[in-house]
Amino acid sequence: MVRLLWTVCALAFVISMALYPRVVFDGAALGLKTWWNIVFPALLPFFIASELLMNFGVVHFMGVLLEPVMRPLFNVPGAGSFVMMVGFFSGYPIGSMVTARLRSEGLCTRIEAERLMSFTNNSSPLFMLAAVAIGMFNNPKVGLLIAGAHYLSNLTLGLGLRFYGRDGRERYPGPPHRDGSIIRHAFQRMLQVQREDRRPLGKVMGDAVRSAVTNLLNIGGFIILFAVIIRLLTTAGVIDALAGILGMLLLPLGFAPGILPALGSGFFEMTIGSKLASEAAAPLIQRVTAVGMILAWSGLSVHAQAASMIAETDIRMKPFIMTRLAHTALAGLYTYLACSWFAPLEEATAPAMAAAGGWQALAPYTHAKIFGFFLAILAGVILLALLAHLAGSLRLFFLRLKR
Repeated sequence: MVRLLWTVCALAFVISMALYPRVVFDGAALGLKTWWNIVFPALLPFFIASELLMNFGVVHFMGVLLEPVMRPLFNVPGAGSFVMMVGFFSGYPIGSMVTARLRSEGLCTRIEAERLMSFTNNSSPLFMLAAVAIGMFNNPKVGLLIAGAHYLSNLTLGLGLRFYGRDGRERYPGPPHRDGSIIRHAFQRMLQVQREDRRPLGKVMGDAVRSAVTNLLNIGGFIILFAVIIRLLTTAGVIDALAGILGMLLLPLGFAPGILPALGSGFFEMTIGSKLASEAAAPLIQRVTAVGMILAWSGLSVHAQAASMIAETDIRMKPFIMTRLAHTALAGLYTYLACSWFAPLEEATAPAMAAAGGWQALAPYTHAKIFGFFLAILAGVILLALLAHLAGSLRLFFLRLKR
């Protein structure tokens, strides 16, 4: 039945392309422009660097070194710290790609891979701070609020996901425990991986570049495909219908009707949805919150990219999609609270701010306040996670005493 449904969708897509060739061409051109001008130059260096670092054993080094940190906080192996690093600094869908690599090399269990994949897929900081804040809102402060809420909500989910699948039978043994310096053992593990890889340096670099370009071509295909789908669905009125469904949930919360079409488009592709949200006829705080929600959901285009990255592993997509829904709600809440605290501009201060450039006229100490706000929330969440870990450890200790 599932294959039959996909067959019907494919036939409908082909018929729509035949009926609206101009719409298809415009959508494909927009998708290609987005991929070539934004995604390709932003992700290619990170893809190559991540491949090289994994080939040189850096992920094994971090696995030994950071096992005492990653295990109590996120209940994942120390190698997951490498996934977090590249996932938080490079953007979608590199977290899925590196997670799949860890799973294929046996460095984590399936449950741990699903945890990692669920909270290490983030929007690129370059996209949020440059493309969204400056390119769409013409305001750097917006980027700080969106990025802070985006990362904080994902870390919150990562700390909560430590309880997901705790009854799984598969166990990753982790690095062997040895006496002596953990740093020395981490270096020994990295050198061991380098000795086992017999390829010459030129071959290693060539394979890294080839793999990175292949993955980016795959991503570009998904971006172009979903850009075309969005144009066709907009022409057919499906986006407006989806906006109406979202309106039943969001209008009672006070969202302006003008923001709904942007959220409907962002359901499929985040870049187009973010652009529409920044231009919507709605209060500034709602437009910023909508962009935060769209980036957290990331769009079906990114979901398809992530699915293609893990296609050859046993990692399941369901936890990833459920986490994206939770990330959407949490990022929207954090973004709204941050905007309400730092920049309640719409009514009282908007006229005075307009002449001075809006949020750019805020005092310089606002950066420190924003950073302190998100840092305080993160510290509280980490403290709760550590208390939960301590409670679990004490429970196991007393159960062993009873036995």
